[in-house]
Amino acid sequence: MKEYSKSKLNRIKRGQNRGTYDVEKINTILDAGFICFAGYIYEGKAISIPTAYGRKGNKIYLHGSQANRMLNALLEAKEASITVMHLDGLVLARSGLHHSVNYRSVTLFGSLKKVENDSEKEAALECVIDQMIENHWDSLRPMHQVELDRTLVVEMTIETASAKIRDVGVNDEPEDYDLDVWAGVVPLKQIAEKPISDHQLKEGIEIPNHVMEYYRQNM
Repeated sequence: MKEYSKSKLNRIKRGQNRGTYDVEKINTILDAGFICFAGYIYEGKAISIPTAYGRKGNKIYLHGSQANRMLNALLEAKEASITVMHLDGLVLARSGLHHSVNYRSVTLFGSLKKVENDSEKEAALECVIDQMIENHWDSLRPMHQVELDRTLVVEMTIETASAKIRDVGVNDEPEDYDLDVWAGVVPLKQIAEKPISDHQLKEGIEIPNHVMEYYRQNM
């Protein structure tokens, strides 16, 4: 079992029993999503922005316009912290104090670089698109050079990381279990509804198999 090394930066202090540094578990949480929150400093102010990402090995790819404030601030800092979180349930206890949520979360720390080479940029963008729906990139038209030129792609190398997972039920005070108060878990999940074709599609174009497969797996 390969783990990220622990340091003051990534060590989990509160709820250590829910923490993990296991690389495979962390990658599984990352691969289950496609939106992350990137933190950065702009003109002395701390900002956190949701953005799409793709993962390949120990690399995370972000993209935006060449003038993207977040990406340029991250490149200037040369390092970043990124968080991914999945909400899996509402934990409703007998007291307000013990209400909680079930979740899977990952926090990444790493160094950044700008992706300059066109073929590397395309590969990074493919990674981001296929993170959303597997095998979708190959169904798209090729990118125009002007699109590549206008796109800023940033590569983050994951240097260390940690994850926290809560997947248990209610944890009430011992004396509260005799109360006439309902307690339990409301499971939550993100689902896909049936794809809606663009009204300007040419006649005869059907929903691709890989899109329908994504729908069936997540409905």
